[in-house]
Amino acid sequence: MIRPAPFALACLWLASPVAAEVLLPSGAALRFEERETGGTYDLPIGAHNGDVMPTIRTEGAVLTRAYRIGGTGQSSYQIMLGFRHQLIDDGYDILFECDEDSCGGYDFRFDTDVVHEPEMHVDLGDFMFLSAHVPGDSGMFASVLVSRSASAGYIQVIEVGPRGELPDPTVTSSKAETPETQTAVPQEALGDVGQAMESVGRYVLTDLRFETGSSALGDGTYDSLTDLAAYLKSHPTRRVALVGHTDAEGPLSANIAISKRRATSVLERLVTAHGVPSSQLEAEGIGYLSPLASNQSDEGRTFNRRVEAILVTTD
Repeated sequence: MIRPAPFALACLWLASPVAAEVLLPSGAALRFEERETGGTYDLPIGAHNGDVMPTIRTEGAVLTRAYRIGGTGQSSYQIMLGFRHQLIDDGYDILFECDEDSCGGYDFRFDTDVVHEPEMHVDLGDFMFLSAHVPGDSGMFASVLVSRSASAGYIQVIEVGPRGELPDPTVTSSKAETPETQTAVPQEALGDVGQAMESVGRYVLTDLRFETGSSALGDGTYDSLTDLAAYLKSHPTRRVALVGHTDAEGPLSANIAISKRRATSVLERLVTAHGVPSSQLEAEGIGYLSPLASNQSDEGRTFNRRVEAILVTTD
């Protein structure tokens, strides 16, 4: 089932042998679907090294779908986050995740199953992949491939469950009415941050750079802060919490302290350089308690060191 939802990040609802429902934002469209009651899928579980790519052979009911999200300002990374969080919430363990470089680039793209263009578009310089499974003998596996063009996001989801009949999907119009708070400002009039605030209520400020060994925000301008400031000025009743995060190196107390100092540094920059009223902002830090990726790798630790903007207004 495709249903419009008041958030921009897609998320899976895995409640049957093969997930029968994918929640996507208004404007998302199902472009391809293939259903096999008894099939196989070679699930990538490692990067392509130029010669081979590690996979595991999965068998059962296989459901392959591809979606296009028109007009989204979300990056591939941001789109993927929704799937990742929901899979974990639904009891899946992440087997492997990568971006265009760590996946193996061209070799990975053309050695794994991908729906053909134009239903699924993959930019070799901008894609993310994730594979996961439910531990034990559940027979439940999933992979998510996300990429985008200049004007749209593309998502491929392949799910494998116990052999048997797949439920018939129900398609609901993506033009259903959205909440009033979402239509106050046209999405095209907002920057990437504004679109995320109005749709999912959060945004990872990925372009921020802090001084080495310091909580001070580096000099220069940041597009994410420019967009966030513009959004807050055009929505004077909205309030945002800036939440700092760290990797898992060091004790929790120290990580909470530095993550809050970094969030505070971002708050101060928004007030002093962008003229955002301090009454619309607050700063907090939660250390390593909410990771986006495993802290076992350098890449994962880099993902986890971040500041997020969280919309805290409830009306």
